[in-house]
Amino acid sequence: MAMPALMPRIWTAAEVQALPDDPTHRYECVDGELLVSPTPRLIHQSALTALWSILEQLVRSGGLGAAFVAPSEWVLDGKTLVQPDLYVVPLVDGRRPRTNEERGHPLLFIEILSPSTARFDRVIKRGRYQRANIEYWIVDLDSRLIERWLPGDERPSIHAERVEWQPAGADAPFVIALEPFFTEVLGPA
Repeated sequence: MAMPALMPRIWTAAEVQALPDDPTHRYECVDGELLVSPTPRLIHQSALTALWSILEQLVRSGGLGAAFVAPSEWVLDGKTLVQPDLYVVPLVDGRRPRTNEERGHPLLFIEILSPSTARFDRVIKRGRYQRANIEYWIVDLDSRLIERWLPGDERPSIHAERVEWQPAGADAPFVIALEPFFTEVLGPA
């Protein structure tokens, strides 16, 4: 006699928010699938702060938005709660948003790839972010590149030397040179 198949548990954003604080893990859910990842490594945090600094300066000088880093929850629907490593949102009446409700639709979500989160970032989150019409970058430190996913893309554009980004409202694209970024975080190639 065959064993009956077990149905996977479907998680809600509210259930994930109700979990007890755990300083050693990050809890998210996408389309009801619980995603548990360990706290980031130091190299991950180094990349995150370096990229935040670049993006914050670009969007602030352009008067377009504000950049933020995790932990910061985004509830995309009742079964999806994510904490992108870095995100950019538009300004509110010329100022940085002060509450989650003021953030508006994200201009950009970014994840710094880690061995423990690669499947989450490249498959599960990517598809959900695309469905939510959010531009999404995956920073691959091992390969020293950025995968850039636009909402309708079937494949990413791959950027190893520079990435040009023109969010809504920008007069011209912002250009980020990647070699100096990766050298700052990882040292010379």
